[in-house]
Amino acid sequence: MSTRQAQLAAALDRVEARVRGACAAAGRAREEVRLLAVTKTFPASDAALLTDLGLTDLAENRDQEAGTKAAEVGRLRPDAAIRWHMVGRLQRNKARSVVRWADEVQSVDSVRLADALDKAVLAEGRPRLDVLIQASIDGDPGRGGAPLPELPELAAYIARTGGLRLRGVMAVAPLGADPGPAFERLAEAAERLRRDHPGATELSAGMSGDLEQAIRHGSTCVRVGTALLGGRGLASLESGSPGRA
Repeated sequence: MSTRQAQLAAALDRVEARVRGACAAAGRAREEVRLLAVTKTFPASDAALLTDLGLTDLAENRDQEAGTKAAEVGRLRPDAAIRWHMVGRLQRNKARSVVRWADEVQSVDSVRLADALDKAVLAEGRPRLDVLIQASIDGDPGRGGAPLPELPELAAYIARTGGLRLRGVMAVAPLGADPGPAFERLAEAAERLRRDHPGATELSAGMSGDLEQAIRHGSTCVRVGTALLGGRGLASLESGSPGRA
């Protein structure tokens, strides 16, 4: 085992222990929570090593980095059943590029973006694209996300498309505040959404610093970068990031 793989294996053990502990504290089964490895700003070689450790759900936040990386990881690990997730803010003019590499987009926050992705999927002739609605739980428009009262309308639009499949909701915790109340509001909104869209079962919330609170409030997917891969340089502060993972 290489030095880097040993580092990643040890980090994964620590993260797994945290997830298991949080699930036990919440009275939930470990299998209810998916671990999504956020590999933004790290090389394809690290992503490939994570697949060797059993992590096949990988996430990126910038299309221009992700497309190249996904292709390279595919060459490095041609037999790995990887699912790539787009978790960063997405411009409509990047829709066609994103649907060429992403299996899921977690950051759909407007009808216009949903429409662009739908058209891109149909133009590419690929299977339906799984999408999550990014909800704003801090009221900061600069961080992306649809306001909670707008979720039903956006969900209804996605459900009518021919190229998208609504899988649930995603959110980023508020900066500089206790994430618990925000995650509670998100969980309530997600539950209301599921009444009209039973297939929208995913609740993507929680990152390296707050995954325990997210799991306590029902998260089914935690997006972890720093705790798995280590600290990032200045590249992590690029505008495409929805928050520190």
